[in-house]
Amino acid sequence: MSKAVQVGMLALMVLLVSGTPVMAQDGDATEVGFGAKGVKGIGAGICVLGVGLGIGRLAAAAVESMARQPEVAGNISTTVLITAAMIEGATFFGILVCML
Repeated sequence: MSKAVQVGMLALMVLLVSGTPVMAQDGDATEVGFGAKGVKGIGAGICVLGVGLGIGRLAAAAVESMARQPEVAGNISTTVLITAAMIEGATFFGILVCML
């Protein structure tokens, strides 16, 4: 993925997350700026962005190693699935911490 596409996706994520507090007001519009909800959303967004990049790199390395040694593709697949599940578990914990 090119650098321009990555920057564009990051800008889109920031734009989408920054609109969340405005759309989800409880009727009391006294807060100005992001407030607590916006900061939580940004933290969760960063957490998800990080895990997406991590799992992407993991999958790329796995596919490359399977291409080099096709005879161990089964072992690599199993290891990748276990590692991805562990990364996602840590991500859910991070999102939970951001939202509390």
